[in-house]
Amino acid sequence: MINAGEVVKAWRIRRGVSQARLAELAGTGQAAISRIESGRDLPTLALLGRIAAALDCELTIDFTSDSERTCASNVRT
Repeated sequence: MINAGEVVKAWRIRRGVSQARLAELAGTGQAAISRIESGRDLPTLALLGRIAAALDCELTIDFTSDSERTCASNVRT
């Protein structure tokens, strides 16, 4: 399973944005970003959407099961 906090942190670093600046852009506090990135807190979908927008990313939700991913990744074209 993908950890949302790890993804947020990776994109934040990739974009060269501090936690404080991301928080400002997403309309939340720096402590909230820290808790999300460390896995101590789960963001709402609304907040994830604001974070994605602040990082110029698209928020997508994938309900594909692990077994379907495994099967799809083993298909060769």
